[in-house]
Amino acid sequence: MKQIIVVSLAVGLVTGLIGYNATAAGEADAARMPALAEMPGGYRDWPVIAVAHEEGKLNDIRAILGNDVAMKAFRAGAGTYPDGTIIARLAWDYHPLEESRQAFGAPQSFVAGSPKNGVQFMIKDAKKYASTGGWGYVEFDNGKPSATAMPEACFACHSIVKNRDFVFSQYAP
Repeated sequence: MKQIIVVSLAVGLVTGLIGYNATAAGEADAARMPALAEMPGGYRDWPVIAVAHEEGKLNDIRAILGNDVAMKAFRAGAGTYPDGTIIARLAWDYHPLEESRQAFGAPQSFVAGSPKNGVQFMIKDAKKYASTGGWGYVEFDNGKPSATAMPEACFACHSIVKNRDFVFSQYAP
């Protein structure tokens, strides 16, 4: 009888550990999987949240766009964003506008050039992406999820703004 109890407990323990590890691995895998299989239709028509100029290695100009859920939260001054929030980042290299240089005698106005680093999205789903602060990250190159994008790297950078729910951009009305 003791052997049956010991074997039953051992089987139960092993089954529980396997289930726990599968769940933990699934959560970690969710953070690595593309948060979207395809780019959201009409994202280029989303309202502008902000524009930015990145220096250093990135050296680009960018537009930050948001879906309806994101815009409602940004306009309300949200400290956290609800599930369903999607934030898009479009970036371009830039160059001086020749006519501006001629008018002012030096480069003054800069305009967008070629797109850079694909189109990036942050998708809020607190349960699915719990291991990355509730956000899924994905980059699209030529309309397809990037094979080289690393969501963990996105999260690592965004961790510095944890107090703003991992969102760098602030609404510019």
